[in-house]
Amino acid sequence: MPPDDVYTHGHQDAVLRSHRWRTAENSAAYLLPHLAPGTTLLDVGCGPGTLTADLAARVAPGRVVGVDVAADVVAAAADHVAAVGATNVTVVAGDFRTLDIAPPGGADVVHAHQVLQHLRDPVGALAAMAGLAPPGGLVAARDADYGAMTWAPADERLDRWAALYHAVTRHNGAEADAGRHLLGWARAAGLDDVRYTTSTWTFATPEDRTWWADLWAERVAATTLGDQAVEYGLASRADLAEIATGWREWATQPDGVFVVVHGEILARV
Repeated sequence: MPPDDVYTHGHQDAVLRSHRWRTAENSAAYLLPHLAPGTTLLDVGCGPGTLTADLAARVAPGRVVGVDVAADVVAAAADHVAAVGATNVTVVAGDFRTLDIAPPGGADVVHAHQVLQHLRDPVGALAAMAGLAPPGGLVAARDADYGAMTWAPADERLDRWAALYHAVTRHNGAEADAGRHLLGWARAAGLDDVRYTTSTWTFATPEDRTWWADLWAERVAATTLGDQAVEYGLASRADLAEIATGWREWATQPDGVFVVVHGEILARV
């Protein structure tokens, strides 16, 4: 059985808003050249299904299965898939490491976006992903690297946010700096044909800064992340409120820039 993973973010709207923003272009560009009509794809940790449906449009009529452990999020994904008419997509609630969800012969592509950073055993998860693909199939994963994120202007409250996020994820047995470890994890999982790349999200316009800062202000003050920080004795509610204010004040700076660094792997099975 897989270990008991703790999802640091939770599934409140402040989290799901960012998940719904994700598209094939802004979150899976490294994978797109390897997709074609008829490709079968398994999307591990599919969340609310926005990225899943976008990838499905690239491979139709190829079959796509999205899987997530959170049943309520899977229900939202099913609604989204139906709303956009993605008839080649099926979404399933459960853990991909224990479910029999791959198509006969395996999926051509097994994909995970921002998933491995939340797992206690990312190496085992990558091995499980490889087991869902046939020989020659592709394992694709992209994860943020919180320690490599950078921003301007400097603000000690955002420094406190970064330190707090690392402390919470460490308590949960997860790796916030997953992006830099993907290549090593893939090789430890027995994958030796691996290509590693990086890409970024950049928030530098007034609209983008406001959107990004509001998300994180809410996540810190009013989601599972903040609850865990208090429960673990890492911060008080007053501390969280100060960090949230820091996020919103940073967004008002005309020279404000925030860069989210990601690692990516494409591994042939």
